[in-house]
Amino acid sequence: MNFGGLISAAPVFDAIAWFDPIRIGSTSLLASASTADNAPFIFAGILASLVVIYLASTIGGEVCARLNLPPVLGQLIGGLVVGISALHLLVFPEGGGDSSNSLLIRFLEATAGLSVDGVTTTFQIDSEVISVLSEIGVVILLFEIGLESNLQELLRVGTQATIVAIVGVVTPFLFGTLGLITLFHISTVPAIFAGAALTATSIGITAKVLAELNYLNRSEGQIIIGAAVLDDVLGIIVLAVVASLAKTGEVELTNILYLIISSVVFLVGTILIGRWLNPYFVQLVDALKTRGQLLIPALIFAFVLSYIATVIKLEAILGAFTAGLVLAETQKCRELKSQVVPIADILVPIFFVVVSAKTDIGVLNPAVPANREGLIMASFLIVVAILGKVVTGFTVFGQEKVNRLAIGVGMIPRGEVGLVFAGIGSATGVLPPALDAAIIVMVIVTTFIAPPLLQIVFQRSPEQNLPQPEAIAPSPESR
Repeated sequence: MNFGGLISAAPVFDAIAWFDPIRIGSTSLLASASTADNAPFIFAGILASLVVIYLASTIGGEVCARLNLPPVLGQLIGGLVVGISALHLLVFPEGGGDSSNSLLIRFLEATAGLSVDGVTTTFQIDSEVISVLSEIGVVILLFEIGLESNLQELLRVGTQATIVAIVGVVTPFLFGTLGLITLFHISTVPAIFAGAALTATSIGITAKVLAELNYLNRSEGQIIIGAAVLDDVLGIIVLAVVASLAKTGEVELTNILYLIISSVVFLVGTILIGRWLNPYFVQLVDALKTRGQLLIPALIFAFVLSYIATVIKLEAILGAFTAGLVLAETQKCRELKSQVVPIADILVPIFFVVVSAKTDIGVLNPAVPANREGLIMASFLIVVAILGKVVTGFTVFGQEKVNRLAIGVGMIPRGEVGLVFAGIGSATGVLPPALDAAIIVMVIVTTFIAPPLLQIVFQRSPEQNLPQPEAIAPSPESR
């Protein structure tokens, strides 16, 4: 998720910090949370929010599973139902909600005796805590995906993944930007910003669906994951460029060069050093005698890499995924995966429900006159968003039996990454209301159609999608 990535443009950093749901540096809020009067209500609100999240996730996932649809789709739908779009049980400031329209706050007032003076503080702190748990959830998800992936196979399809990622960024960006300028007479800078939003790919949603369909370790799955990781890196660079352009009217090349170099150094350096340190990690784990002797060191490693990635203005999930890739090479991999799964089952649903709960599908209502212009633009953006990613699968070469359509479809969902682009565009004031709504509609549609489409395209000739055993089969020592 692209919540950072700008190097020296301080105003742009401020915009991102304003939008970022995991910004927890508000000392006044934390001070309020520490008061004896509000602390019990804050904790009660967090517990109630988790109950709502798990109920929405479980019910939605079960319904979709029984309909032979990916359970992650049910989690997203569950988030819509309990979020700002429907029941208002789970609302967030960055999603357009406030304490006045939160039914959960009303519930606390009625059952726990929350005072009027404590409503705003409780709502804001609860929202930030749940958002933080959501971000930790996606970090754990990408760590788990890294453990499930095969580094050798990723390296084998690296060239194809790179081409898919580049085409998946350039194609929708160019067609989206030029189309908005020529067809809708949008100014250049807003059009560029909207075109940049089209470049995003939500690796979390796609990876979860691939894992559910047992396609994560097949050639298509590894190309999609590799391309999505690179797409995230490219997305950070694009975001830095367009945000700087929106703020200052010019682009600083030093920012772009820094991002490119730091991304390459981080990915390559971490993998090389990690593989060298693997034997020492195993020795350390074997020497420990306390509970969690494998899981805790592994999580420390994942969080350290996530921290480093965040500090150098990349993404936490990039560090978590890399940590999983590195540890997947050890003989402790199978045991570690079995221990990570319960942690993922607790935290990952929070991410999917929260992402969806923050999305207001009210912008899809054509009965509201203000939405109509945005819906027309959205129709164009949706077509570009889908076709611009689908064509990427047909750039794969050298693999006759690979499902190219599935690769393209796997790159479609924009998810929370697209919402970040829209949020920063709104914060900078560069997007007109109709175009802002159009981007949100595009994000909603691409996010929700991707899981069922992936299931459909992967059901086509499944026997042709099996990987070459010698290419990705893990060795007995590593698994």
